[in-house]
Amino acid sequence: MPVEVYYAIGGTLAVVGVLLAVVRYVQVGGDFAKHRQAQEIAQRWLGDAKFQTAVDLALNPPPPPPPPKPSAEPLLLLALMQREGRLIDFLLENVDGADNETLGAGVRTIHQACQKVLKEHLDMEPVLKGEEKSVVNVSADFDPSAIRLTGNVTGQPPFKGSLEHHGWRVTKIKVAKPPESADAFVLQPAEVELA
Repeated sequence: MPVEVYYAIGGTLAVVGVLLAVVRYVQVGGDFAKHRQAQEIAQRWLGDAKFQTAVDLALNPPPPPPPPKPSAEPLLLLALMQREGRLIDFLLENVDGADNETLGAGVRTIHQACQKVLKEHLDMEPVLKGEEKSVVNVSADFDPSAIRLTGNVTGQPPFKGSLEHHGWRVTKIKVAKPPESADAFVLQPAEVELA
């Protein structure tokens, strides 16, 4: 084989080597320490099963768990008011065309049924005892979640003002949870009459 062929092969290999070095230089951003570290990581990944699992987990994390299903417990009393007094049906009904007499008769029935549910399933007491419009004192250590101040609220407590509403505090809840198999988000099941 002529010497020129050897020179051509050698020159081609040299150019390919230089191109590979330039490509590698660009890949590592001019930092060959990164290249060495990547090689060490690759070698460790090939020989260490725990490390391989950790790398796989980091590169392919499992999907996040689904958000927890919200609690239906706040709906239990509403479901009872719907079952006994059809409260939701009334509140979602369009009453624009109803005359006051018909509407008043319907409200009386709903009021009585829902009041019965409240009295059976909740023990409640006023937050502040006293008649509406009576003068009350609000101490310096009052609970803002239990007493809402309105009007000209300036300065620091204690305050003195007119009781606009005594508020309600639940002292005992007597609502049974539905069975585990029941969908507690169904406030009233659909009713289908079979012929």
